[in-house]
Amino acid sequence: MESFGAVVTTGIYCRPGCGARPRAENVKTYPLAAAAEADGFRACFQCRPYRWPQSITWTEPELVCRAVRLILDGALDRANERQLGARLGVSPRHLRRLFAANLGVTPDGLARSARAHFARRLLDDTDLPMLEIALATGFGSLRQFNRACREIFRASPRALRAKRRKADRLVADGGLPLRLEFRGLLDWSAMIAYFAARAIPGVEHVSEGSYRRTIVVDGDPGVIELFPGGEDHIVLVAHLPHWEELIHVVARARRIANLDFDLDEPANHLARDPKMRPLLRARPGLRAPGSWCPFETGVRAIIGQHVTVAAANTITGRLVERYGTEVPGLRRLGLTHTFPPASTLAAADLSGLGLTRAREEAIRSFARAVTDDAIRLDGSVGLDELTSSITAIDGLGSWTAHYLALRLGERDAFPITDLGLRRALARRGVLSRAALGTLAESWRPWRALAATHLWMADASQAPPATRPRAA
Repeated sequence: MESFGAVVTTGIYCRPGCGARPRAENVKTYPLAAAAEADGFRACFQCRPYRWPQSITWTEPELVCRAVRLILDGALDRANERQLGARLGVSPRHLRRLFAANLGVTPDGLARSARAHFARRLLDDTDLPMLEIALATGFGSLRQFNRACREIFRASPRALRAKRRKADRLVADGGLPLRLEFRGLLDWSAMIAYFAARAIPGVEHVSEGSYRRTIVVDGDPGVIELFPGGEDHIVLVAHLPHWEELIHVVARARRIANLDFDLDEPANHLARDPKMRPLLRARPGLRAPGSWCPFETGVRAIIGQHVTVAAANTITGRLVERYGTEVPGLRRLGLTHTFPPASTLAAADLSGLGLTRAREEAIRSFARAVTDDAIRLDGSVGLDELTSSITAIDGLGSWTAHYLALRLGERDAFPITDLGLRRALARRGVLSRAALGTLAESWRPWRALAATHLWMADASQAPPATRPRAA
């Protein structure tokens, strides 16, 4: 995990690698920028740590990691610490105690810092008016926005914008462009190839290294585009009907390419296995593919059981055309509809799409479970609880549950019955499922990344989201 160094003699905190060279005895370290700010330090003007997302690795307690993820996804923009604690199964007091002991900042403090950091980036990168920035970052008013900037950055929003660098401002031909920074390497070509092969007709489109899709923001349709920007960032262009949810749109867009995944620890762990070592060397920036909408990914996985990728794409396209919402004016982008929500598919007539009756009922049952919160797709529950809730539905087995968990960012998800994994390992002398299970135990807790490398090694193709091995 990246730590932040704060210099007690200057009151400034920095990212690792900053050009400042203070004496070691004058430096305090913090796991999060928010923790340094809670202790009274302000961000360095040179390395600008606010331009990098706040995240932690799984070295912290799992409950803390899940709480941080929920907060950065906006959980405390719509609720309070008591409700967040209830979601995680603990009291708000215990949650604050865990945060204080492991992170040095309260849950509310982390949420406030994340909003302020995102606002600062919008001040640098865009020409949005102050009121729109306040709304886009989750502040209830300009007064709250001004107060947060003065407390965290020691300056007003207008003064901060006056200090931005010329290279910061991004310009796009329509839409709002934003940088999505990441640490380490990113194999964008592998990621985009994966999405291209499984793009849902009308909802997703890939061309010339760019991924675009329709989204829904507070009931209104929009479009996002992702494409390479530089060695340390990709570019998001957002075409939105309003900016109130922009901070949450950015957080979810980051998850599509799994940008907050720290590759160093899992890569070092998996490299101990001689079968995995050459795969890691061949694709050092490979990450497990993420997801914009977990429900959409789950439906696509159910449709893809026991059929080809092309057939699954066709059937999913038919479902979208029948029950999705048409969005006019997007055909030039290769887009036509938004994906139907769980509440729509929970009672939908899916006959005539090319699905078996069992698969139709599995989709409806999955949609009902998501609507009723019996299946939680927000990362608030652990891998075992998530997969158990999915496999409790008739027609959904371990492959579907673990594949969906992998796409949701669960680091140890591993669809052991997948044919692609079996083929890739058979070429490496692992011929039985029992042998695969034994080998995979040594990859814990990073089996999701191992599965992704094996999928890519299987005929140099991206992870096949279809045709799991029959029980």
